[in-house]
Amino acid sequence: MYSIADYGTMIADRTRVEAYAAALNRVARGAVVLDLGAGPGVFTVAACRAGARRVFCIEPDDAIQLAREAVRANGFEDRVAFFQDISTRVEIPERATVLVSDLRGVLPWFQEHIPAIADARQRLLAPGAVLIPQRDTLWAAPVESAEAHQAHHAVWADNALQLDLGVARRAAANVWRKKRMTSQNLLAPPGSVASLDYATVEDPNTAGEVRIPAQRPGVMHGWSLWFDTELAAGIGISNAPSAPELVYGHAFFPLQEPVEVQAGDAIAGKFRADLVGHDYVWTWETQICAAGGRPRGRFCQSTFYGAAVSPAHLQRRAAGHRPVLSEDGEIDRFILNLMGDGLNVGQIAARVAAGFPQRFATAREALVRVGDLSQAYSRLKR
Repeated sequence: MYSIADYGTMIADRTRVEAYAAALNRVARGAVVLDLGAGPGVFTVAACRAGARRVFCIEPDDAIQLAREAVRANGFEDRVAFFQDISTRVEIPERATVLVSDLRGVLPWFQEHIPAIADARQRLLAPGAVLIPQRDTLWAAPVESAEAHQAHHAVWADNALQLDLGVARRAAANVWRKKRMTSQNLLAPPGSVASLDYATVEDPNTAGEVRIPAQRPGVMHGWSLWFDTELAAGIGISNAPSAPELVYGHAFFPLQEPVEVQAGDAIAGKFRADLVGHDYVWTWETQICAAGGRPRGRFCQSTFYGAAVSPAHLQRRAAGHRPVLSEDGEIDRFILNLMGDGLNVGQIAARVAAGFPQRFATAREALVRVGDLSQAYSRLKR
């Protein structure tokens, strides 16, 4: 979850906030607005200011308390209903005619952003509802940045104890990072990889490719990926290296090794993002050829190879594995069973401490464990 400082950084991005507000000003008057992933409620208040008749503010994090206070402070509490939960578990009393959201990370393919939008369209929006944003376009460009590349490799290649950490170095080459690039870093103009139409998207995965001739000589260290967004007709934000810096930043996908290129070299990149569990596995393939087709470099990389996963971890997730509860599992099952018996959290903690004295020296220690499970799985009586 985001911290207050993180939310502050988002709000400080005036270009982003003002563009969203302009889009809301165009469509919110008299509308029922759904603010999906509302955080501290900036877009909820902006929708009210734009004349929304009703706003449903959905946010699973405790930042929704800030949204409540912001709505009250600005005099709009009679128009807003709050839901502290994941949107896919929320029911609202009236279908919304406008949806506003910014659930992206550095890139739009981020955690369960797209499934949340698709679910909201189906269950929470009226036919013909307006979505803000309307679409995102993903761009990629080959870049020269020794600094960005060394951030992946240097610590493993030249460490304080001079150890052989080649395995970790190879893994690090399969991890992308947030890294701002400028026009000077680009070896060629960007190419469009994919487009995300929020009015129709169903598949959370994406794939695309670019083929770009190098425009100048240099050393290719990787790819820079970013997105531009259209919030409403004629209202959008450019996150390109040539544009003013936005809060999203750029994603740097490194090459396994730097490659010298010359003007006119053919640079091809294939990109794929697959939602696995709660996050994305990114795969990128790069091929660089000199004039006449002579290869300069070819790489196939994936964040799958950048994750340190033990065989035991994979075994536990295998379809044929027959799991046996660990002691922690037994404790959690004991607690969850007691939650169905009408006991309060303190009473459950006392029983847990008595039942598992080797794990909990006091009821206070057990209270933390019970509180965590209560936070995750209990519901408040309405």
